[in-house]
Amino acid sequence: MTRAVPQNINEEYYQISREILESFPKYRHPVDLFAFREDIAVLAPVSRKGERLSNEKIEEIFNLCDEGCLFVSRSDHPIYSRHIVKQLDLVLQDQNLKEAEIADICIRALVMRYTNFYDQPVRPFFEPLYNDALVVTQYITEDKHRINSFCRRLFRKNEPARHALNTFCIGLWLWLQSTQEVRRKDFDSMAVALLVHDVGMGKIPPFILNKKGPLKTEEREKMELHALAGAKLIQKLDGATEEMIRACFEHHERMDGSGYPQHIKDRSISRVARITAVADSFSAMICDRPYAAGKTPEVAAKELAADPRYDGEFTRLLNGAVAARTFGEFLDMDASLEQGNASLQNAGSPA
Repeated sequence: MTRAVPQNINEEYYQISREILESFPKYRHPVDLFAFREDIAVLAPVSRKGERLSNEKIEEIFNLCDEGCLFVSRSDHPIYSRHIVKQLDLVLQDQNLKEAEIADICIRALVMRYTNFYDQPVRPFFEPLYNDALVVTQYITEDKHRINSFCRRLFRKNEPARHALNTFCIGLWLWLQSTQEVRRKDFDSMAVALLVHDVGMGKIPPFILNKKGPLKTEEREKMELHALAGAKLIQKLDGATEEMIRACFEHHERMDGSGYPQHIKDRSISRVARITAVADSFSAMICDRPYAAGKTPEVAAKELAADPRYDGEFTRLLNGAVAARTFGEFLDMDASLEQGNASLQNAGSPA
């Protein structure tokens, strides 16, 4: 029997679901658990993090959970979210997570999955990335305005996974704004394409990627090979879509033919690549790179809108959104990610 619990409790506590509870180690839960006591109308401790639990206690905790009166403090969010990060589909089942919390958890999950795939771009590491991307698209499909929460969480550090996530967020927003009929299959394909568009950079020597001065001709030629390298990596994966391959191969093509590797122009460049080009360049421009300081989102978007090498439909959309503060105030996602990682390290691994 579900008990009536005051709604204001959810401001400071999560009402934990059975699925998330089952994701914890069985005998030592990594968070403090609380139960609602009707007699005094408050939450009382049930177990403490790291405490060894008996089978009887475990049964009691699951019964409380099934009754809808088991909670975890929001102060334990970094630890709590770690389990959802590793089982991202749980965000679709937990009705007590706030929109901002879900965006944070999804971004953390995709950073983790992309880092693994970038380091080893093979099928076993691609599948978790693909599956988590589809969790995000399902979540956004239910309300496309949810993408705004993702777009305000942009990274400013120049690192492969951070760049991939920036491009993913901005690119999906552009695709949603410019697409009349959102078909799930197309949305899924676009999402994964944006994530993997720069995976070929893993094949470029670090001394070129980290060089502070201008690249020599031979170094630039090696850098430009990442587009072809990425397309080849993706082609080797079972189930690779045309959108994924084109995003990798064409995202440095430009409308006037000045891009690479094919020097194609205008509508010869696929739509997915034209969107990816804008999102990729914007994402790079707002980050500190070895050869240039990061720009503010406002300056970056304005410069792109004035650059005829990019598709004006998408640069105008982005510039208008940034100028109108459609995404709200941009958050320091780098600090958020690092603080979350530090909290997990301090908490230690559950026994």
